[in-house]
Formats: sequence, C-alpha cells, structure tokens
Amino acid sequence: MTVRKKKAAKRAPRPEPLTAPVEDYLKAIYAFERDGHAAATNDIAQRLSIAPASVSGMVQRLADQGLVEYERYRGVRLTSAGRRAALRTLRRHRVIEAYLVRALGYPWDVVHEEAERLEHAASDTLIDRMAAAIGEPETDPHGAPIPTRDGTIDETPHVTLADAPVGTRTRVVRVGDEDPGMLRYLDSLGLRPGAEVTLTNRAPFDGPLTIEVGSTTQQVGATLAAHVLVADAADQASSVSRVGPSV
Repeated sequence: MTVRKKKAAKRAPRPEPLTAPVEDYLKAIYAFERDGHAAATNDIAQRLSIAPASVSGMVQRLADQGLVEYERYRGVRLTSAGRRAALRTLRRHRVIEAYLVRALGYPWDVVHEEAERLEHAASDTLIDRMAAAIGEPETDPHGAPIPTRDGTIDETPHVTLADAPVGTRTRVVRVGDEDPGMLRYLDSLGLRPGAEVTLTNRAPFDGPLTIEVGSTTQQVGATLAAHVLVADAADQASSVSRVGPSV
C-alpha cells in the first residue's frame, strides 16, 4: 500500500506586528486626516510630545514600510495599509475603554490612560471577545465611534457646542477624552454623550455661553464648549428617521 504525502497548504504570510511607537504615530496621523488635512511633522511632534527631528526619521521608516506617504511641504498621509493599522489600534483602544466602564465600573475620566497602555498588548481576538461581552458597543464612553472588525468607522463630522446656533436644542455626541479634569467637570455639568442641551446665549468677544442641560441653566467658556461635539440639524433628522414613528 502506498502512502501519499499531502502537500502542506501554503498560507499567506501574516503581517509583522507593529511596535507601540508605530501604532501611536499612525493613530496621530489618522486624527489629523480625520480633521481634514495632512499631518505636518511639527504637528505630530506636538501631539506625541517628541522632538521634530525624531518624527522625520520615523516618518521615513513608516514610508519604507508602506504605511504612509510623505511629500515635502505637503505633509504625511496614511496609505490604505496605514489606515487599516490605525483603525485596528483605535478599535482596541476604544473597546478597552468601553469594557473598563461597562464591565469593570471604571469612571470615564481614567480609562483613556489605561487604554493607552493596554491597546498595544491586547490581541485582536481578545478585543473581539471583550466587545462581544458588552454587547458590541458602537461608541466608547466619550462618544468616539468604534471601528468594526473589518475597519469600517462612522466618520460623520459634527459641530462643536461653541459653534452651534443660538436657540438650537441639540444632543451631545462626543467629548474630548484626554483631560481627566475636564471630563470630571463636564460630568458635573451633565454634558455627557446623549445629553440634550440648548444654547440660549453666546456672549460677544469669546465670552461665556449660556446653556440649558435638562432643567438646569449653566454657563460654560467657549474653550470648554469647543471640546463638546453636538449633533447638527441633519444628524438629528437622520436619528429621527432611523428610530421611526412611534406606534
């Protein structure tokens, strides 16, 4: 009897895991692109708190790996591979934040730093299980959209509370997440994602904004209001259409 040897099926090589600094660079560049422009080396340096000379060397290495494209005087942009890698890291970060709040009871003002440390060590499989355990959330505790497993993300632009029209009743969609003190203060004002808010007055010369949150009237500075993203009229109409009429 002859024994036939089966040929081992060829497997596509797995991409080499990215280092934590590389993932941080890609996240930073994605954030600038999300705001509508390429990332300048000085912008990246400021965001990551490192020297501009170090950024230039890393950008060249990222370009050699096919993760970014760089043109002098035009800035840095992600390639499709770089964008996929950035969104994988963002997914890990935001799922970890959501899990810490929903499953472990962490306050929302401390989870950003925890996620910064854990996002580089967690596997995609672990992140998927964490997401499933808390019901596949679409946003993190601060309202930032969570990319799906296949790299899809809701990039709907929103206006800030500082730019909302006076007299408009709107809804908080997202808040900045990097300043724990600011998050605690926003929480004390009731300005969390999902909160209904009305801008009733805007003082001139960058003066305070008067807002109504629920039954409470508050005053907030324009700088703070710029960190609060709210739904514009089109967003709210879309939300109503998705919910549909009551029966």
